[in-house]
Amino acid sequence: MVKQIAFALALLITLGVFTFTVLRLISFFKFTKSNFPVRDFGKRFMVMLNVAIGQTKIFRHPVMGFFHALVFWGFCVIIFGSIEMVIDGLFGIERSLKVLGVLHDLIMASGDVFALLVAISIVIFLIRRLFLHISRFEGIEMKKISHQDANLALSMILLLMISLLGMNAAYVQLQTAGNETIYGVYPIGALIAPMFGGLSLHGLHLAHEFFWWSHILLIFIFANILPYSKHFHVFMSVPNTFLSRLEPLGKLTNMDDITREVKLMLDPNATFEAPAADAPISRFGVKDVEDVSWKNYFDSLACTECGRCTAVCPANTTGKMLSPRKIFMDLRARMKEKGPLMVKNGKDFSDNKSYLRDYVSEEELWACTTCNACAQECPVNINHPTLIVDMRRFLVMEESSAPGGLKTMFANIENNGAPWQYSPEDRMIWAENLDMKVS
Repeated sequence: MVKQIAFALALLITLGVFTFTVLRLISFFKFTKSNFPVRDFGKRFMVMLNVAIGQTKIFRHPVMGFFHALVFWGFCVIIFGSIEMVIDGLFGIERSLKVLGVLHDLIMASGDVFALLVAISIVIFLIRRLFLHISRFEGIEMKKISHQDANLALSMILLLMISLLGMNAAYVQLQTAGNETIYGVYPIGALIAPMFGGLSLHGLHLAHEFFWWSHILLIFIFANILPYSKHFHVFMSVPNTFLSRLEPLGKLTNMDDITREVKLMLDPNATFEAPAADAPISRFGVKDVEDVSWKNYFDSLACTECGRCTAVCPANTTGKMLSPRKIFMDLRARMKEKGPLMVKNGKDFSDNKSYLRDYVSEEELWACTTCNACAQECPVNINHPTLIVDMRRFLVMEESSAPGGLKTMFANIENNGAPWQYSPEDRMIWAENLDMKVS
């Protein structure tokens, strides 16, 4: 009974803190724009199965992709064991899912094996981060705290796997020593169980309890650290792939206000639903976090900071300032800064700072070639160019700010109907003396 009460209190605190964090994030989403409709659920589900569950993009780097996939699949399997632990803790029973029979054996065996595979993978990840200095893990956006955050999360995952293996091994040895039935199959636990062979039944029980509590409390702590960590993608990556942008990568969406104006110029008799008289004047493009779509902010929370986008960016690889990863890390940081202030003072609150310029410079934005290599490479299907283009739209349409070459092109389009400086009447001069046969 004491164990049940202690467990219930720990679970209640965990759920309370996690709920507070989720509600806080939801309050930030309320300040974003709802201009990302979600349709085609069947197609989205297939994208999620392919990219998130199948980890297909990760396998573009076959070796490390394999280890990362092992970690993801391991978590998917081990979560069933965690659910069993929660049931056991609340009701004071042991191996509550044993009623599943063979399926329970399969789940426990898979979790036991994956615990070892995940632990090996995490050790490899830590070695790479601590000693190999992989170039894509560096960058102006990767502060010291970013590296500490990654190392802390990886270390906690390693401890989770060690505690799980210890719990399984102690359980196998305890049941064997007491001539009790072993519920579940634990191939790795059985191999390391002899390590506890010198303990008495009471000692084995204490060892099992130690690892059991260590594992479940680490899960509770880890779950509440994740929303404040880059490893929040543990929760966000699967739904983010489901919410992927389904249009071709190179397609740029038009702004509704501009589309309406253009159609009115082409057809003055066209009718459109007029905006409400008291509706606020919409801003062209993105200046600050309240201008981004809810999907942009969702992307920022799902970002793994893996650097694959920046590693393939032609602007970044040629020495320009642009880092696609930084764009979304900055969005997350800016919302973390301004979001609480807007919750307290309202959406119109201004702290005399903005996402554009204070976080992301014009030089970064204009370095983008919109080649979409970053979006193609992102393992959680973040679409970086859409946000970059929206910030450039603000610069051009709200501030008439653009590089000199673009301003010349804009002037030529306005005056000549084409990007070139020649008059429309002179456009075909180049073809006057060509000997062309018309069939």
